[in-house]
Amino acid sequence: MTQGKVKSTTVIVNDTTLRDGEQSPGVAFTTEEKVSIALQLEAAGVPELEVGIPAMGAVEQQTICAITEALSSTKAMAWCRMSDVDILSAEGLGLDWVDLSTPVSSQQISSKLKFTTQQLFSHCERYVRQAVDSGFDVCVGMEDASRADLDLMIRLAELVQKAGAKRLRFADTLGILDPVSTSRFISGLKTNTDLQLEMHAHNDLGLATANTLAAIDAGAHSVNTTVNGLGERAGNAALEEIAVALSVLNKAESGVVLKALPELCNNVLIASGRAKWPQKAIVGDAVFTHESGVHVDGLLKDINNYQGFSPAIVGREHQFVLGKHSGNKAITSIYKGLGIDLNMQQCEFLRASLRVWAETNKCLPTADDLFALARSFAA
Repeated sequence: MTQGKVKSTTVIVNDTTLRDGEQSPGVAFTTEEKVSIALQLEAAGVPELEVGIPAMGAVEQQTICAITEALSSTKAMAWCRMSDVDILSAEGLGLDWVDLSTPVSSQQISSKLKFTTQQLFSHCERYVRQAVDSGFDVCVGMEDASRADLDLMIRLAELVQKAGAKRLRFADTLGILDPVSTSRFISGLKTNTDLQLEMHAHNDLGLATANTLAAIDAGAHSVNTTVNGLGERAGNAALEEIAVALSVLNKAESGVVLKALPELCNNVLIASGRAKWPQKAIVGDAVFTHESGVHVDGLLKDINNYQGFSPAIVGREHQFVLGKHSGNKAITSIYKGLGIDLNMQQCEFLRASLRVWAETNKCLPTADDLFALARSFAA
């Protein structure tokens, strides 16, 4: 199901699974896992990756080199502070971009940097020029932008653009925005700068995907994502959610191969040591699974009765299961698929039995379980 004509807008997906995603507590990828994930992201059509933090040391730098040497077309970015050490550490690693991060909220400028506004501007100008002179495309990452003054960010944008920056990252570092405020910030910046604008959303209020889509509507050129929404605290905007939403809602072209997402997400789950949430949008085991009698009846009559978009776009399909809420049509249909034709009396018996079984076992019945229930009424 689509919603109107596809827009001609193209959005750059800059996936930060290998940097911000790995900052999830307890997540630690090996070099081999990082290279594998990077190649899977490239194969899935993701055009840019934020691959690490060079200032972490020699091992991190070697990993970044392994990634950039493996990539064929996808651009590689590193996250850096605005410092000599960080920029020098990024040189010679095969990187295309550096994201030079700086706090922009009054809270962090005064408490973290202990700078005046003028000191902040001078600091940014110096290190943007240094990174440009080192041969990098430069994105200036505005940390804590969601608590910053819009006028200050506009002034900063003008200054860093003159210094040679190409992109401005708006980071909702604490995940405190909603779509309306996100749109207001991005629109305000878009009106006042020619720099590419990038949205970096955190999910502390469960709004990372919505805020990222709002930023795209407001004119964002690129967006940060992570596979499975990995990231600090509640995580980041999930790649699989953003890519599918852009397609289903006809907002923009991302170039991401949607059918590659389930396998990619599963592989990252394994590498990150995380368990899959059954109801995780797009890739969860239960998201195209139907038990409710009303829904199954409607789907059997016409799939579009309860289908917002086809699971086929990500290489999946609907699945009907039986449980406490199943109706007679679902019971009849699923048992017929098992080679058992039911009369109405048998169907009603199984309907009551399924309710008790589901409440007792707290899971979906397997085919063996269904056969066992069928044998009970035969007895």
